[in-house]
Amino acid sequence: MKYAIIINTKDPETMWNAFRFACASLSKGHKVSVFLLGPAVEIDSVDSSKFDVKRVVQRFIDLGGEALSCGTCLKIRKMGASEACPLSTMDTLVSLTEDADRVVSFG
Repeated sequence: MKYAIIINTKDPETMWNAFRFACASLSKGHKVSVFLLGPAVEIDSVDSSKFDVKRVVQRFIDLGGEALSCGTCLKIRKMGASEACPLSTMDTLVSLTEDADRVVSFG
């Protein structure tokens, strides 16, 4: 199964849970793409002692997941893409959702 996961928040607990779901899906053999939208593109600045977002994102990447960031959302914030979540477009998000068997949204 192919999952497209859209994250539209920088709330640490929500991001942590979204990537935990993504990792669990990958572990079961599913293909997973994560698209960061709106405030979620600020993922590199998310810091929480309770929810280790950076660790779970790294696990997601190590498991072979694909994460992308909305280029317009980055531009609005005068940010560049990160290595973990390269710059992408709304057209790519449309393609991800068209190709997915399931679309899951967090935030």
